[in-house]
Amino acid sequence: MVSEKDVAYVAELAHLELTEDERVRMLKDLNAILGYVDRLNELDTANVAPMAQVLRGSGSEDSRSLGYAMRPDEPRPCMPREEALRNAPNSDGVFFKVPKVIER
Repeated sequence: MVSEKDVAYVAELAHLELTEDERVRMLKDLNAILGYVDRLNELDTANVAPMAQVLRGSGSEDSRSLGYAMRPDEPRPCMPREEALRNAPNSDGVFFKVPKVIER
């Protein structure tokens, strides 16, 4: 079970400022998720073959809708650095320069 202290600790690590209502909802949601995982752990999976992919072969109905994800993994030329940096608001000629967003 997740405690209020756990929620506060994780929120601090993630630099989240949660309201009291958000902390209460987060506590409820996280405990519901862990409860569901406990239910899944009760399933007997002794006769279930291990899987590396959740989709069947590349010709299956499931994977056809994800054809873009099943394209051959072939090297292609990348965009030249100069072209990528052309519209950058700020650059040092090698990297994009962006403002600092984390202040802690």
